[in-house]
Amino acid sequence: MSTATRSVPRTIGAHAILLTYTVIALFPVILVIMNSFKSRAGIFGAPLTPPTPKTFDLIGYTTVIGQGDFIHYFQNSLVVTVASLFLVLLFGAMAAFALSEYRFRGNSLMGLYLALGIMIPIRLGTVAILQLMVASGLVNTLTALILVYTAQGLPLAVFILSEFMKQVSDDLKNAGRIDGLSEYTIFFRLVLPLVRPSMATVAVFTMIPIWNDLWFPLILAPSEETKTVTLGAQLFLGQFVTNWNAILAALSLAIMPVLILYVIFSRQLIRGITSGAVK
Repeated sequence: MSTATRSVPRTIGAHAILLTYTVIALFPVILVIMNSFKSRAGIFGAPLTPPTPKTFDLIGYTTVIGQGDFIHYFQNSLVVTVASLFLVLLFGAMAAFALSEYRFRGNSLMGLYLALGIMIPIRLGTVAILQLMVASGLVNTLTALILVYTAQGLPLAVFILSEFMKQVSDDLKNAGRIDGLSEYTIFFRLVLPLVRPSMATVAVFTMIPIWNDLWFPLILAPSEETKTVTLGAQLFLGQFVTNWNAILAALSLAIMPVLILYVIFSRQLIRGITSGAVK
C-alpha cells in the first residue's frame, strides 16, 4: 500500500474530528441566535427548530433596544475592547521584539516571568486590583477595565509574538541598520508586517475573553455609565422572572463583533495558527 493510499483514511478521520468539533462549538451559538427570533412560547415549545411564521417574533430585540441603554453598553464594550487590544498588541509586540532581538542579562528570566502570567489567573489578584483602583480613583471608569485587560493580555501576546519574531531574518534587520534605519523604523516597517498572522492570532485570542468578561466589569465598573454588554444583559435576569427573549437577543448582538473580527482576520488567523513560522 502506497503512502498516498495510507494517508487517505487519516485525512478523512482528521476532517471528521474537526467537523464534529465545529458542529459542537457552533451549535450553542446557532441555538442562541435562532431562538432570539422566536416568541417565548416558541422558545420553550420548540427550542431546537428554526423560527416559523407562527413563532417568529422580534420582541426580544425591541425590548433590548427599548429598555435600558444597551447601545451605550455596547459602546462601552467596544471602547474597552479596542483600546485594550491596541495596547496589548503595541506593548506586547515591542516587548517581544526586545526579548527576541536583544541579548541582555536576565533575558530568559524576563521571558519566564512574563510566561507566568499565562499560568496564573489574573482573577486571583482581584482584591489587590480593586484596592489599587480605589486608591487611584479609577473605580467606575473604563480606564480601570482597559488597564486590567491590557495586563491580562500581555503575557500571551509576548509569548506568541516573541516566537514569531525570532524567525524574522537577521539579514533583513541588519540591512536596515546598515541603511541607517532606527530600531523603531525596523520594528514598525520591517518586522511588524512580517508577523501579521501572529498579530491577528493574538488579537482574536485577546478580544474574546475581554468582550465576554463579566467579572471585572461587575467589580470595577458596575455603574450605569460604565456597564458593558455582558453586564447590561444581566438587567433581564430576575430572581423570579427572566426575560429570555431579551437575554437571547442581547447575547446574539454581543456575538456579532466576535464573528465580524473572525471574518476580517480569518485568513491571517489561520496562517498564524498553522504556519508557526514567518515565511
